[in-house]
Amino acid sequence: MPDEEDLEELRRKKMEQLKEQQGGGEADEEAMQAQREQAEAQKKAVLRQYLTDGARKRLNTVKMSKPERGEQIEQQLVALAQSGRVQNQIDEEQMKELLREMTPDKQSFNISRR
Repeated sequence: MPDEEDLEELRRKKMEQLKEQQGGGEADEEAMQAQREQAEAQKKAVLRQYLTDGARKRLNTVKMSKPERGEQIEQQLVALAQSGRVQNQIDEEQMKELLREMTPDKQSFNISRR
């Protein structure tokens, strides 16, 4: 049967293992956070490069009212820019058209009586 010293030694080793695992988890979390911040900075730089002031204001308005929709539109714009499909800056009118294209059509019902 294990005596008290053996049990204490096992507990100490287990505590050291847990501390090492937690330390490693924190480092991974910091790396993930740094990666997210870098991706966000890159996204902002691309949007700043390809959007005029008016288009940026319109996009910010969409983000204020519907954050998830705004994020989706930003991701789409970044993808378009990175694939080379955006040659010039996008102005406010082009942004309006892009928003219309990306917004799902609302279903309307027409009831006609005979």
